[in-house]
Parts: sequence; structure tokens; C-alpha cells
Amino acid sequence: MGTQRYLLGKLGQVLLTLFFILTFNFFLFRVLPGDPVSLLVRTTGAELTPEQQDELRAELGLDQPIFPAQYLTFLGDMVTLDLGESTILQPGRSVLEMFTERMGRSLILLVASTAASVALGMLMGIYGGWRRGKTFDNFSMGSSMVLYSMPEFVLGIILLLIFSGWLGWFPTGGYTDPVADYTGIAYVTDVINHMALPFMTLTLAYLGEYYLLMRSSLLDVMGEEFITLARAKGVREKWVLRRHAVRNALLPTVTLIALSFGFVLGGAITVELVFTYPGVGLLSFQALVDRDFPVLQGTFLFFSVGVMLANFIADLLYGYLDPRVRAS
Repeated sequence: MGTQRYLLGKLGQVLLTLFFILTFNFFLFRVLPGDPVSLLVRTTGAELTPEQQDELRAELGLDQPIFPAQYLTFLGDMVTLDLGESTILQPGRSVLEMFTERMGRSLILLVASTAASVALGMLMGIYGGWRRGKTFDNFSMGSSMVLYSMPEFVLGIILLLIFSGWLGWFPTGGYTDPVADYTGIAYVTDVINHMALPFMTLTLAYLGEYYLLMRSSLLDVMGEEFITLARAKGVREKWVLRRHAVRNALLPTVTLIALSFGFVLGGAITVELVFTYPGVGLLSFQALVDRDFPVLQGTFLFFSVGVMLANFIADLLYGYLDPRVRAS
């Protein structure tokens, strides 16, 4: 029953947060100064009479009161995943269709780089904390501090200059070679080749913080009484590390993964911009430059829901790793 209450409570929090995100997303882009139709006409250079502009406002539902008419219509559209149509980037094209086209590329990059940075950072933190003061610990501490303090786009530019400009190992950007018509294994290899530098950038950019937190958390746990008790019982050092120290030291790291996911999404925007990687991050930047508000509204919703789901998964993992959380 404790586990059921825990799951239902977290699910209720997710639904409440989603409702708040949708409400905030609706009002955020409607309190901005200016008329969307006038902005569209001015940006695209279309010649519309005042009567035609009024017809366009009526077609878009902008002639109705913001609350409750437009708000209820917006909620209904969100339930059916109707995010509207692009007005400037690709006029008339569905925003959901634009996202679907690019979402897979961004998810592959984000999931792969996050998994790599978490795995490497935790392993390095465990080994460095267990061998505190040794050569590996000192070297990894210094390099982690440098990576942790360096902005993603700066690291991306450095890697681009070294591995693409100087060594020529990887292409400068894109997702695939626009000239070649690869299929099968050759296509997968081409995608991996183009994704290598963005993947390396995001992995290295967030590796440092996972290392530092895991090392610090492990050192704190190593000073607890239950570790001393396990050693007094004669438990071998490797089992003290695996079964007692690491499991308890994982809890703050799980929290950090969820909290930092929003920063990873923000970093993905700059990284996709540096490498012209055609994902959702680059799409949001293009929509911001061209003031395509339906696309901007969709990207904001996409990033917000991503952070919310990451925190929900972290809550579930937290409850699994620490039964006291489920019982509270």
C-alpha cells in the first residue's frame, strides 16, 4: 500500500505540473506586446487589407477573448496534440509534424550523451573517491573542474577546431551527408560520424558535475557508522564498496540527473547551433530568430514536459533505491 500511495502521489504531482505548464505556456506567448497577425504580415511581407487581417484573426481564433474562450480551445488542442501550424519557418506546416521530424535526432543525441556522461562520471567518481588522493583522483579532479566550468558552446567550438578543422576526422556539422545517398550500414555510419562531435561535447560538458557529486557523496558515506560496522564484521572491501557505500551514494546523483536535465536541454540548443545539428534545439533557435510563435510555444512545451518526465523517473528510482522514501 505504501508503494501504491507513493506512485499515485507522484502521478498526481505530474498531472498537476502538466496542467500548470500548459497554462503558463498559453499565457506566456499571449501577454507579449504586439499583434501576431500584424507581426506575420510585417515579417513575411504579405500584402493584406485590414479586412483580410480580420479574417485571419478570426480563422486563428484571435478575435475571441483570451479567457476562457482561447484558453479552453488551447487545452482541447493540447489533448489532441494539435500544436498549430508554423507561420514563418514553414508556413502552413503542422508544428507537431516539424517536431516529429526532428525529435528523434535530438532524443538520440540527448539520451546517448546523458547516459555516457552519467556512466563515466559515476564510475570515475567511485574510483576517485575510493582511491582518494591518488594520481587518478588528482588528475580527474582537475579535469572535471575545467569541464564543469566551461560553457557547452565553447567546448563545442574547441572540439570542432581540433577534430574537424585540424585533424579532419569528423564533418563540421549536419546530420548526414547531403550529397551522398547512403543506405543500411553506410547510412548508420554516416549518422554516427556526424553525431560524434555533438555527442562528445555534451558528454564532456556534463561529465564533471556527475564525477564531483559522486565522489563527494561516496566520501560522505564512507564516514558513516554502518560502513565501519561492515568492516568490523570482516566484510571484504570490494563488497563494502558495492553493497553498502555505492548504493547509498547513488541517491544524490539520481536527483542531480533529473535536476540537470533542463540544463542539458539548454546546452543542446547551443550545441546544435554550433554544429548545425538539425534537432529540436536548432529549430527553437530558428523559431526565436524568425519569431514563429506557434513553433516557439511547441518547443517550450516540449522542453518543459521533458524536464517533468525526467523528474518523475528520478522520483521512481529514488523510491526504488531508498525504501524509506516509499514508506514516508
